[in-house]
Amino acid sequence: MKSWLAVAVGASVGAWIRWGLSVSLNGVGVIPLGTFLANAIGGLLMGVALGILQSVPNLSPEWRLLMTTGFLGGLTTFSTFSAEAFTLMQKQNYGWAVLHISSHVIVSIVLTMIGYWCVLRWQ
Repeated sequence: MKSWLAVAVGASVGAWIRWGLSVSLNGVGVIPLGTFLANAIGGLLMGVALGILQSVPNLSPEWRLLMTTGFLGGLTTFSTFSAEAFTLMQKQNYGWAVLHISSHVIVSIVLTMIGYWCVLRWQ
């Protein structure tokens, strides 16, 4: 499989899942829950991917690209997250904006660590 195709296939699947989460959950509450879950799940899966990639060094570059740049790049979104934070600030919901920003960043990093740790524990 060509590298560009691996990225395209992975990104398509990731984006479809992110879209589904947004359509289903972004109308719930002040903070867009679908985007938050996409970034949190993406953080967890990135940790899992990093652990797998470290433990399977001979995995083809195409599979690496499909999982990380493609699928997880399509699933997670910084631009949507930024737009949502900006919108909260425009509406003068500053407390919600701070909660939105900090929860995305902290939860994503913590779940990346947990995903990586899980792979190491299961080896």
